[in-house]
Amino acid sequence: MEDAVGWQAGYRCVESIIVDDPVLKNAADTAWRVYRARHPDVDPFDSRRCLLERHLLRRREERESDAEELASFGIAYLHRLPSDGC
Repeated sequence: MEDAVGWQAGYRCVESIIVDDPVLKNAADTAWRVYRARHPDVDPFDSRRCLLERHLLRRREERESDAEELASFGIAYLHRLPSDGC
């Protein structure tokens, strides 16, 4: 069980930054929910979530965006990723 918990906690690679930025957290959560609704076979702790968070963090650093715009960028990014996981 420790491995599962450690892996679960480790998958969110920028979680502390995400939690401190409500716009970024909302965008990541929204994009991930939309993606998983369209791809129900994707595990909630899939490594693509980490990639999504990193991508949105970079986008947020490049220019100011609201949660809706960031979520749209995130959804588009997830759809460009390989469907077999990363």
